[in-house]
Amino acid sequence: MPYPSRPVLEALPEFQGTATVRQSAEQRERLVAFSAEQYRAGRSLRQIAELTDRSQTAIRRALRQAGIQLRDPGAPSASSDAARPS
Repeated sequence: MPYPSRPVLEALPEFQGTATVRQSAEQRERLVAFSAEQYRAGRSLRQIAELTDRSQTAIRRALRQAGIQLRDPGAPSASSDAARPS
């Protein structure tokens, strides 16, 4: 039995059609602020990219611009206490 595919998020209306080379300062500020807010809330680069209709690279650049330190890739590792049987 195959695994179900992951849900694909729809781009938010405020970001649809704004992925251009010449963004306005307001559009860029909103993208940077939204990306930082969502990343801090635990969303992945992929999820934020889908919501903003951007590439993961564009989101990575926006987060760097916001001064956000990126998490390590992949799922969080299990702590040694959580991995021990009770």
